[in-house]
Amino acid sequence: MTSFDGTSIVTHTFMAAGGGAAPTILEGPGWAGAGETDPNAPMVKGLTDAGYNVVTWAPRGFGASGGIVSIDTPSIEGRDVSALIDWVATQPWAQLDRPGDPRIGMAGGSYGGGIQYSTAIADHRLDALVPVVGWFSLTTSLYKDQTFKQGWDTLLYGSGLGAANATAPGLDQHITDAYNEGSRTGVLSAADAAWFAARGPGAAVKAITAPTMVVGGTVDTLFPLDEDVKLYNTIKSGGAPVKMVWFCGGHGECLTGTGDPGGDRPATLTLGSRHLTDAMMAWFGKYLKKDNSVNTGAGFEWLADDAKWRSAPSYPATSAGSVVTTGKGVLKVTKGYVSGEAMKATPAKASQALQIKVKVSKAAQLLGAPTLSLSYSGTGAPKGTKVFAQIVDNKRRLVVGNQVTPIPVVLDGRTHTVTRPLDPIAASAPKGTTYTLQIISSSKVWAPQRSAGTLKVSKAKLTLPAVRG
Repeated sequence: MTSFDGTSIVTHTFMAAGGGAAPTILEGPGWAGAGETDPNAPMVKGLTDAGYNVVTWAPRGFGASGGIVSIDTPSIEGRDVSALIDWVATQPWAQLDRPGDPRIGMAGGSYGGGIQYSTAIADHRLDALVPVVGWFSLTTSLYKDQTFKQGWDTLLYGSGLGAANATAPGLDQHITDAYNEGSRTGVLSAADAAWFAARGPGAAVKAITAPTMVVGGTVDTLFPLDEDVKLYNTIKSGGAPVKMVWFCGGHGECLTGTGDPGGDRPATLTLGSRHLTDAMMAWFGKYLKKDNSVNTGAGFEWLADDAKWRSAPSYPATSAGSVVTTGKGVLKVTKGYVSGEAMKATPAKASQALQIKVKVSKAAQLLGAPTLSLSYSGTGAPKGTKVFAQIVDNKRRLVVGNQVTPIPVVLDGRTHTVTRPLDPIAASAPKGTTYTLQIISSSKVWAPQRSAGTLKVSKAKLTLPAVRG
């Protein structure tokens, strides 16, 4: 297929079982992918058996497609998919709502989730979206508080560089420059930061009209749940039908169970959970097949860390108050790393953390973004740096959701206050559950600590939101 600017995009087509004109689902690959080619792949076969045509493709710069990788930019990769929709509309197997407008939806995760938002902003021919673990902003996800996400960036850059089309220019130069500079200094140049910020989709998702089921991963440390919350709220504000589902999966390791009955058996369509697979099929059934008898369930569903599904009419769920803890202490800020893995946070040694105990006095569903406020002073060089906050489940000896959040501090000897939301969590806490708030000098999820000094916290206040579910 030839895109808007003459770039060649390689596509693969799979016919719906039974033949005849049928709705079409575009399934986008993950980062560095070239598009599914196997008709018996679980996602393809599951959808074709359900009566949908499936079209996959190699995004520009990957596989045998031409062009430069621009990270799902609406004005570039988004227009590639619009050209693909134009092509689908000319095929005899495509069900049309009107000339040039096929009955069409999109599926896929990660890079294949992000492209759905980037396409649907301007192309309102799309009838249903199920983007899994996409992003609102590459800045807030990969460069939160100007902190380089070293672990994931290393993995992604390496795989992207290896998969970029050898006969095409490959990765945009900003990707290489940002990785090299971020690895060397921990920060990006103003030009590279602006380039990533311009990739979107951001606030433009308010223009989406297609019914959208936003899917986020509770253990996703590349695109944490705050990205999904922003997508959900912004699309909702534009008036499109929207649902949000949080599952234990995504870019991360599920350590607490996927919620499938009878054990964590593989999901039919490899979405990590049969519950999530069923939700996706219901969404397509209602909005692609236009079957109004289909029940798409509650507006918000989540899987807590007890591997049980819960729901609410919308997000946020009804508040049941909060768990508030205060404390104080001293942290030695040291260069290098003290804990963590590239894709997940891990508990730090007590000797390398400022620790504050948290006790849940009555059973609670802890859901959403905790808030941490620090009143502090300290000295160090360089003065401006980040420390990192994580919540440790004491019984399991793991970090809740595998999430660790950078907290900017200034170690200039003066007293300061900083308040930040931590990455959202979904934790089921029986009465008496204990956690430990750890403030640490570094985690391998992020860039290594480049400062050395001492942080003296006179008051730390952690607020954990609780809901009815």
